[in-house]
Amino acid sequence: MQSRPWYQLSPEEALMVLGVDAGRGLATIEARRRLEEKGPNQLQARPGVPPYRLFLSQFQDLMVLVLLAATAVSAFLGEVADAITIVAIVIINAILGFIQEYRAERSLEALKEMAAPEARVRRDGEIRRVPAREIVPGDILLLESGDRVAADALVLTGSNLQADEAALTGESTPVPKAPGALAGEVALGDRRNMVHQGTVITGGRGVAVVVATGMATEFGKIAGLLQEVEAEETPLQKRLAALGRWLVLACLAICIAVVVAGTLRGEDLYGMFLAGVSLAVAAIPEGLPAIVTVCLALGVQKMVQRQAIIRKLPAVETLGCATVICSDKTGTLTRNQMTVRRVWVGGRSLQVSGTGYNPRGKYQEKGRRAAVTGDLKMLLTIAAQCNNAQLQKAGLTIGGWLRGGGGKRDKGEKKGGGIFGKLFDGRDGGEWTISGDPTEGALLVAAAKGGLWRERLEREEPRLAEIPFDSDRKRMSVICRVGKGLRAYVKGAPDVIFDLCDTILLDGQVVPLDAARRREIQEENEAMASRALRVLAVAYRDLEPGTDLQAAAVEKNLVLVGLIGMIDPPRTEAAAAIQVCRQAGIKVVMITGDHQVTARAVARELGLPAGEGEVLNGQQLEAMDDADLARMAPGVNVYARVAPHHKLRLVRALKASGHIVAMTGDGVNDAPAIKEADIGIAMGQSGTDVTREAAAMILADDNFATIVAAIEEGRGIYDNVRKFIRYLLSCNIGEVMTMFVAVISGLPLPLLPIQILWMNLVTDGLPAMALGIDNKEPGLMKRPPHPPGESVFARGLGKAMAFLGLQIGLATLGVFILGLYLGDGDLITARTLAFTTLVMAQLFAVFECRSEHLSPFAVGYFSNPYLVMAVAASLAMQLLVLYLPPLQVVFKTVPLNLFHWGVILLAAGWRTLLGGVNYYLVAQVRRLVWER
Repeated sequence: MQSRPWYQLSPEEALMVLGVDAGRGLATIEARRRLEEKGPNQLQARPGVPPYRLFLSQFQDLMVLVLLAATAVSAFLGEVADAITIVAIVIINAILGFIQEYRAERSLEALKEMAAPEARVRRDGEIRRVPAREIVPGDILLLESGDRVAADALVLTGSNLQADEAALTGESTPVPKAPGALAGEVALGDRRNMVHQGTVITGGRGVAVVVATGMATEFGKIAGLLQEVEAEETPLQKRLAALGRWLVLACLAICIAVVVAGTLRGEDLYGMFLAGVSLAVAAIPEGLPAIVTVCLALGVQKMVQRQAIIRKLPAVETLGCATVICSDKTGTLTRNQMTVRRVWVGGRSLQVSGTGYNPRGKYQEKGRRAAVTGDLKMLLTIAAQCNNAQLQKAGLTIGGWLRGGGGKRDKGEKKGGGIFGKLFDGRDGGEWTISGDPTEGALLVAAAKGGLWRERLEREEPRLAEIPFDSDRKRMSVICRVGKGLRAYVKGAPDVIFDLCDTILLDGQVVPLDAARRREIQEENEAMASRALRVLAVAYRDLEPGTDLQAAAVEKNLVLVGLIGMIDPPRTEAAAAIQVCRQAGIKVVMITGDHQVTARAVARELGLPAGEGEVLNGQQLEAMDDADLARMAPGVNVYARVAPHHKLRLVRALKASGHIVAMTGDGVNDAPAIKEADIGIAMGQSGTDVTREAAAMILADDNFATIVAAIEEGRGIYDNVRKFIRYLLSCNIGEVMTMFVAVISGLPLPLLPIQILWMNLVTDGLPAMALGIDNKEPGLMKRPPHPPGESVFARGLGKAMAFLGLQIGLATLGVFILGLYLGDGDLITARTLAFTTLVMAQLFAVFECRSEHLSPFAVGYFSNPYLVMAVAASLAMQLLVLYLPPLQVVFKTVPLNLFHWGVILLAAGWRTLLGGVNYYLVAQVRRLVWER
């Protein structure tokens, strides 16, 4: 049994533990035995829920059961159309929920697809290609550029071996790999002697011995974390469930109270039962789930236009109450494109403008443009020539003579590019990308910004030989023919290059590199590193004819030219988006696999506080228990050098503190935390399939600012949900008050069962739907998110709803009593008056429900044209019931005269009348007095 981590073992120790000879590999018989013992090298999934059970589970929600009960009652009362409508609503909701849950189960399948389908191994002394699922511990893997690693393995030998581990660790640059035991506890991203399943070899070649397969790999651990994450209800689902339970109890109480009260005063039992059941049906807002679904679906369409793709409908509203956004750094807050920001050459420090791989930019010194001549031109020549990357546009690699320069040229600069240069100068056409090492790509772009393209330089100075970079030498050299002689161009780690240089290029002159100059250069190197810049030094040497073109003979007595500092820069829009989040009361947390210095520097550029106590690394997290983490998390803004399980722990700690957590990311390492978060957000362009399948929302443009737009949309949707809940339940309270007070007061029933059902159709349908697509209120992103656990009736909504419903009910009763009095007991006319008053009061109320803070006059009666049309349609339907003879018979109504309408409008719209007087008269007078 292996007691120490594999990365702490030397290649010889690992081979001994695994019982394998690196030269021959495993014997076929032994490989089969180990396959039977360890199992196939694939990710194991726990048994999933059968599709039929997933579908049936959609009908277990209490609100759905209430709707089904309403269906039975509607059918019993002869309202077949209502019953069919409710059943359709229930089935549609069930299908949507089933699709969402079924798709969520695919996240593990996407993770499986990232494993290598085949691998080259050494068995029985021969090199063979075997399916990745048959790889076993002890297999000798042969690796070269472009391979996807089939299993976790310890490197035995390597030549310039590099791996892209961004999807696993978040490391933004390829990681050099080399053999050799590591001491102590080492974070996943720092295990330079290990290669991991699912990562990609980006350079060099090597040999490694497999130490873990299947679920024992780092990928397998992530798969296990994904399976541990249980789906939770969103805040909206919790609130609607609570509302459903409240409505069930209220409806039962209403039904029993009305039936008992009416029977006690001598009413017909069957008639009172019908009235009680009708009132209970009226009290249930059966359109609520449908309106919520439509509201969320329309929000989804709006978000698509803003580059946010929603995979789960409730996620739209969940975004609106997010209190924390945990964001991956690489590719989310940053561009994931290394960019040269600063160069030191000829004793001068220059800034470089432009970001990413687009070769537009310029060199500046103290705010003034610097000419690309002399020492700077030599530095950029070395950057372009000592380079194997390719700069591409719209996926095409195009020769330098077609590209032209990257920006404006100073007088005296040579213009290239021919007649097609303008097409490829970085200002028009497709997107710029690089093929090859990101660091070398950044150097190519930096040279292109100065008008120097490697393709053109290679024609003038052909490359004759290359001494490739490796992790031991930490440098790369190329030998080019310059005129009639040879010149070596060298780049590498500053400390290594400094030791190889004895002179320096200053203002076109080669001068000795004395101690004072060395101190100056070292200070500049440290200044760049303190800004989290990755620093390279560049140098050259003119070679004597007949010089042996080997490293020992070439890389000595070099002429130092300068330093180049680069970084993966923050997205320009990310800093502004973070400030908007802070105004909105949302905490932004940056999580990265990069080093702490880099994380701190990027955080400062983004405007995130990154002082002492506000930055933690993976080792510090590992030393904390869950209680300590939950206590520390609210004060920490940046987490550096973290592993996948750290992200998951962080999300759980924040949720345990009562936060609604959004987690963004693009790599496989982000998937468990994304699935655990209340709202998981994946990158659409750079994200892996695993991450996208685990997420509830995908950013089509990989833009952090899109999250802010989605949050604003989510807040608007939640406001609209509260609007139509307030409207629907206020109206239902008005109906209940009218019937209940009349029954216990000994009055005749003011409404017939069929009138109650008709009123629900007229007032609860189109107007409520139009409220669901109402405009967002101004200042939405300048107020804090609502508390995660708050009731849907919080912030005074319950009181406002009850008060409005009470006024509607009293106004209706007043008109009913007046109708009985003026009509000498004419019950049909009185009921018609009450019926119409209740409908009109609800149509007036819908405009009041558009804002919890502003008057309908301040919001504007015509600012939501859909609501105006919905109210007009409802009014037209009510007029048909009043004046169309066949419908008068069905609904037991009579035509109303102008006097009747005057009474109805005054009773139903008195609040609107007073509001108008206050808005246009009282408020204006108050404003004039205040100004004086």
